[in-house]
Amino acid sequence: MKLHSVFLRDDCTLPSCVNPLRNDVGEHWTYVQDISSPVFDIMIRQAGWHYIWMLGCCSRRGCARTQEAATENALGRALKAIAGHSNAAELDSVQITSFAWFHIANVTVQRRRIQEHSSLDTQGEDLRQASSSPNSNG
Repeated sequence: MKLHSVFLRDDCTLPSCVNPLRNDVGEHWTYVQDISSPVFDIMIRQAGWHYIWMLGCCSRRGCARTQEAATENALGRALKAIAGHSNAAELDSVQITSFAWFHIANVTVQRRRIQEHSSLDTQGEDLRQASSSPNSNG
């Protein structure tokens, strides 16, 4: 994976005109294949939606016999640690330290959010979704 790769939570809703090829990665996340974050940002904004930077990043380490496996372990752990209100992430950095028999990768991901509305009022968004649900009493 390259820097500025995009990851989407499984439940991330995208504009109907944006349907990238995705591969599973980690638990409940997918990797957007062949589209960098700056290009993905343009696609989302051209659809009238918002690709929002969230404060804070998440860094985790992974250890394995190969650099690729160590990076995958660290990435999976970093994505798992991202709070639920961030439905997307961007790969910011990968640092690998190699030893004789194993490698340690340190992966940092930036939290992102994709949504139709510009407000970050997630509680209001939850209320809107509940009121439009067929099971709601409203």
